[in-house]
Amino acid sequence: MDIIYETYEKIKSMEIRGAGRIGRAAAKALRDYAKSITDIDDNEFKNKMIDAGNILKSARPTAVSLPNAIKYVLNGLNDKNPKEAVIKKAEEFIISSSNATKKIGEIGSNRIKDGYRILTHCNSEAALNVIKTAHRNGKHIKVICTETRPRNQGYLTAKDLANEGIDTTLIVDSAVRYFIKEVDLVVVGADAITSNGCLVNKIGTSQIALIAHERRVPFLTAAETYKFHPKTIVGELIEIEERSSDEIHVFEEQYINKIKLRNPAFDITPAQYIDGIITEIGVIPPQGAWYIIEKYFGELFNE
Repeated sequence: MDIIYETYEKIKSMEIRGAGRIGRAAAKALRDYAKSITDIDDNEFKNKMIDAGNILKSARPTAVSLPNAIKYVLNGLNDKNPKEAVIKKAEEFIISSSNATKKIGEIGSNRIKDGYRILTHCNSEAALNVIKTAHRNGKHIKVICTETRPRNQGYLTAKDLANEGIDTTLIVDSAVRYFIKEVDLVVVGADAITSNGCLVNKIGTSQIALIAHERRVPFLTAAETYKFHPKTIVGELIEIEERSSDEIHVFEEQYINKIKLRNPAFDITPAQYIDGIITEIGVIPPQGAWYIIEKYFGELFNE
């Protein structure tokens, strides 16, 4: 069980971050844990794997890639050879997740024209692939990255893009409206997409979308299909994770009980501010979210 607890801690502490990376990390942990289990019957194996999945799911409540990845892998428990099936399912998810990110880059890059200046927020693998694929295809682009407080994930994005040779500028989060007049396109990632096409993403995303809408700058989100949240179609709400206030500020002792501090990790962007969702099967409007959920997760509706 060590690999499960190690992965849990890495996800919870954000050593492993980004919805796609989180999903793949969970699948790898389940695969390796399944391989380590020997000399027990199938029922005991199933119980151990379900317990492991529940531990991993509790690491972060908002990113739906985590429970969706776990469910995909543990569907193998229904097979007549559950251990082999779980290992196979885990490897399938890891490969399909990586392929989906690559395909999103190819599709999304078509929405970027030569000479565009792009704004991005946080550190999304899918959004980065869109931008980097456009650059690799010979398009001359510039990128503005928000620093993305309080964990400064935007600095990771800026370094990644700079290493690709892309003209990159890092700005404070509160400067988005100041710079939006220079922006041709906003591309961000996604931690979850709801059935009505709303985007759950890093805190600050909704403000950027509102500013882009005001300036008529197209706003796109890159989201693998496993980031669509199936239970929202039957009314389940997505829990917004609040993290430790220590990530933001540590007060002097005399102010600890005098000043409150809140640290939500995500916010929700309404569908009307989203111009398109870039998935591995194409760019869909927010209103198409229901179709994706019905097509890929229909069996979950009544669970």
